[in-house]
Amino acid sequence: MTAYSVYDVFTKEPLGGNQLAVIPDAVHLPEEDLQRIAREFNFSETTFVYPPIDASNTARVRIFTPTMEVPFAGHPVIGTAVALESAGHGPDMTLELGVGPLKTYAAHGAASFTTSATLQTLAKPDPVLVAKALGIAPTHIRTDGHPPIMASLGLAFTVTEIDCRETLAALETDITAFRQGNATYPSGLDFAQFAYVRDGNHIDARMFAPLDNIPEDPATGSACATLAALLARIEGADITLDILQGEDMGRPSHIKATTNGPAVTISGHAVCTMQGTLVY
Repeated sequence: MTAYSVYDVFTKEPLGGNQLAVIPDAVHLPEEDLQRIAREFNFSETTFVYPPIDASNTARVRIFTPTMEVPFAGHPVIGTAVALESAGHGPDMTLELGVGPLKTYAAHGAASFTTSATLQTLAKPDPVLVAKALGIAPTHIRTDGHPPIMASLGLAFTVTEIDCRETLAALETDITAFRQGNATYPSGLDFAQFAYVRDGNHIDARMFAPLDNIPEDPATGSACATLAALLARIEGADITLDILQGEDMGRPSHIKATTNGPAVTISGHAVCTMQGTLVY
């Protein structure tokens, strides 16, 4: 039997934040079962932990959504780092991911990671199509700061600024528009949409990836890192953002994103809520 833990990530309180299943020792699991196990948990991500390839690193971590393996995602890194710290690792750790080694820090139920990946601008999707995907009129999309931009620090998201918090709360996705967007702008994560409202350094955000079986994500660290990198590039200065995501789902998540030149640091808390064993 193989042990697992479930963590709520980007929250200090159980039953908030974003759920993550962590398999701390996946060595004996058959390769063909990894995706099936992730689909069984049906969280936005599940992580499988292995011994590192480079003995100087802490662990190798594979990340699966319900439909695919991804090279990088924010809340799985934070949650897995907290899980490893609780098992006696750290506080300084290096995790081997699909995007390469990533330095992390974890202590007292909180963790952070810093990525220096180059921000890629992949496309500027049609605002009319983005508005349709989000279920709003195009006039609710702000373009004075930037138009909708598909950007990536390892995972692609279309980042869109919305006019007000009320509009953000009222978003209702249109699956047909997501399929059209995915066909027009292939991204590897099915035209995932990260919509936000900004008030100074405070961000309210929502993320939708229904084609990846994620109707809405309570916390998306990789998208928050992408947003911080994008805004820092546009404004030509480092930035610190306090991001609240998942509130409209009843799972409030608190994410801090800080830039330092080309580097972006994401930090937050995680709490273990369940433990058990795979018995199949």
